[in-house]
Amino acid sequence: MYIPDPSYLQPGDNAWQMTAATFVGLQSIPGLAILYGGVVKKKWAINSAMMAFYAFAVVLVTWSLWGFRMGFGNPLDLGPGWLSGIVGVPQPALNAFMEQAQANIPLLSGGMPGIRFPESSMVYFQFVFAAITPIILAGGVLGRMNFKAWMLFVPIWSTLVYSVNAFMLWGGGWLAQLGAVDYSGGYVIHVAAGISGFVAAAVVGPRIKADRDSFNPNNLMMAMAGAGILWLGWNGFNGGDPYFANADASAAVLNTNLATAVALIAWLFMDMFGKGKASLVGSINGMVCGLVAITPAAGYVNGYGAIIIGIVATVIPWFTMNKMSTVGIFKKVDDTLGVIHTHAIAGAIGGLLTGLLADPNIVEYIGTKGTANSSVAGWFYGNPHQFWVQLIALAVIVAYDGVLTFIILKLIGLVVPLRLSDQALQGGDRIIHGETLDEDEPIPDDPHPQSPPHMIPSPAFAAALPDSTP
Repeated sequence: MYIPDPSYLQPGDNAWQMTAATFVGLQSIPGLAILYGGVVKKKWAINSAMMAFYAFAVVLVTWSLWGFRMGFGNPLDLGPGWLSGIVGVPQPALNAFMEQAQANIPLLSGGMPGIRFPESSMVYFQFVFAAITPIILAGGVLGRMNFKAWMLFVPIWSTLVYSVNAFMLWGGGWLAQLGAVDYSGGYVIHVAAGISGFVAAAVVGPRIKADRDSFNPNNLMMAMAGAGILWLGWNGFNGGDPYFANADASAAVLNTNLATAVALIAWLFMDMFGKGKASLVGSINGMVCGLVAITPAAGYVNGYGAIIIGIVATVIPWFTMNKMSTVGIFKKVDDTLGVIHTHAIAGAIGGLLTGLLADPNIVEYIGTKGTANSSVAGWFYGNPHQFWVQLIALAVIVAYDGVLTFIILKLIGLVVPLRLSDQALQGGDRIIHGETLDEDEPIPDDPHPQSPPHMIPSPAFAAALPDSTP
């Protein structure tokens, strides 16, 4: 006699977790790939999409071999106290036992219900979050970063920065032990990507003047398609993070869409009354701000809190992007797609507002046998401590990620140039990848790109040709 599943497995939870993971994966491939490819200048479309495509692939390999355990495994003993709450032991998660054993986060055992799906579902679910983070980061350096340097940067950054962030907040590490929360990645993903992308933009240097002066989107309808995939894919992003197909997952999905809709509308109002026109690119920026800001709060706030987050996290980034981009540090750093505004600032606002608006009546897990319900209370519900630990966590992520990104890039710069050559900066895709969206544009190293190849007859064939000598 056989049974189809081990006793711990609940098919509904497992099916939702794999579905949610697939939704999040679609946000990267093709979501951000075609969003980037459509919103950049035509000569950078292939390069931008390739940066996303490569990052998605290489992170899966490094995540499976060591990154997942660094983020969600047993703690690596780096010293006393908080030093043992920084990162997990790097180990693979690929043997037969691990792939089919019950998923478990060691430092959270006993603090949450037993997870009812296998470790392989957990590894893949967390991978798609790990993969999208450097892809978001890429938005800061599009249009000038050497692809060879990018190939080295992504696995190193994912290992030394992302996995550490994940462990400190999601794996039961130091910041989680302080009481900081990040429901689905406002800090771990968006602040990290925004700050690191901004630092990378500063280190790599700006685009050439011609691209900075004119960087019009080459295909806005394609960009909108990517944005739509991003929005709906976020249902998996936030809906999958209770690790159960429960009521909190449903609340998180509703809150996510509500905050995003409000944010998009708010950005359009700001555009109309601040600039006189409502733009599609602006609506995409508003949508992204809403998605990002609700992410750390989705399963902790009620619907009114989601609306507040959507408004606040749009008004401030709109102001910084449209009114402060020509002053101070924003003027000095060429952040191609403005990830510092739409991801770092929006994510920080969402994380801090979680500390204010988290509603203890929004229950993540229901307590039984005398155990209290699992929920988070913010300052407005009588718990000011939550705001202050949110602020501490934000400061730690900003400082650690910014410094590590700078160091990683400087070390890579000793091996390969971080910036493309002047020729590649002028030619874009046709120089870097030997491919172009323009069918009539010559490809380098082809001496006759517009002519059919010359046929050289064999001696026997030539001898058989009729004598044309008069």
